[in-house]
Amino acid sequence: MGIASITNSFKLRRRSKPRTETPQPETANHVGGSGDKEGEFRQVFRYFDANNDGRIAAGELSAYFASIGDSVSHEAAEKIIREFSKGGGAATEDSSPLLEFEDFARVMELRDSEDDRAVLRRAFEVYVDDNGGGCITAEGLLRGLRRLGDVRSHQECEAMIRVFDLDGNGVLDFHEFRKMMT
Repeated sequence: MGIASITNSFKLRRRSKPRTETPQPETANHVGGSGDKEGEFRQVFRYFDANNDGRIAAGELSAYFASIGDSVSHEAAEKIIREFSKGGGAATEDSSPLLEFEDFARVMELRDSEDDRAVLRRAFEVYVDDNGGGCITAEGLLRGLRRLGDVRSHQECEAMIRVFDLDGNGVLDFHEFRKMMT
């Protein structure tokens, strides 16, 4: 799921959440230099931060994805947080990683940055099938999703590919994958 679709899902599926008594700290340097963009990021961040502690834990991230119909295991959520946190992320007492706002904002900025292509390329490679000629096949998608804890049937994977298969060859190349993710 792309970052853009996360923010779009957020806009469509707002939930009521008790406000905290302590206001969230403002950052001195605005990510991307846009107050409106930072405000949007903070709003999404607060939505993820179910317990209002100013950090996103794997359980909160996993619960959010479940609320929008995607299954992300606790372990996969921890991996996502570790990957995008500077230094692997802060940790709870049980050593579960936590995502701070600044790291979250950096992740959100990736959708507009040059690094976005590199991140998408790495994500694309997760699903590329060895026999797929550098493309995502239904079998590669099936294996990649299973590694992330999302069990789908072969037919479901074929259907997902058909939706974004612009040239109708039955596989997704990087260009088609990028269109799907943005």
